[in-house]
Amino acid sequence: MKNLLFVFLLTGISVQAQSITNFTLPNANNGESVSLNKYSGSLAVVVFFTSNECPYDNYYKTRIKQLIDLYPKVQFLLINSNDDPQESIEKMVIHFTDLNIPYLADKDQEVMELFGAKKTPEAFLLKPTGGKFVLLYSGAIDDNPQVATDTKQNYLKEAIEKVMDGQSIGVINNRAIGCTIRKK
Repeated sequence: MKNLLFVFLLTGISVQAQSITNFTLPNANNGESVSLNKYSGSLAVVVFFTSNECPYDNYYKTRIKQLIDLYPKVQFLLINSNDDPQESIEKMVIHFTDLNIPYLADKDQEVMELFGAKKTPEAFLLKPTGGKFVLLYSGAIDDNPQVATDTKQNYLKEAIEKVMDGQSIGVINNRAIGCTIRKK
């Protein structure tokens, strides 16, 4: 599961920075296996847990595309851990293909457990460091899951900007709003 990398104190609250171990999943777009370690040379990696059927995932699709276009040095991955029939690999092929990023199938839900993902969409920002991937941010993409034009705070974008500028991220988790990933 998650490995502790270090523990630090921030305003008197104990916060655990975690590293994510390598995983390999099939890419629904082309059938090839994709490993996290493949992106160890990236500036950062953003993993979105998503689904085919959750309305919130559809609300965020354009915003995710904007992030992908805005940050070409960051690797983005989509992971679908739902095992309902409408979430099958065959159905995944028709969703999110226009984003041109890997759409990975986690039907045994091991990677979902590794990250502790509970909702879709839920974002995880990783920084490759010393052969490991350190989790720097997790949770909501922004503060308005339904209306992009009413967004006042872009949590994930702000976290990516800080990573790119070599700054620390103040808030490392914002509760994701969306559909619950049903465990097996």
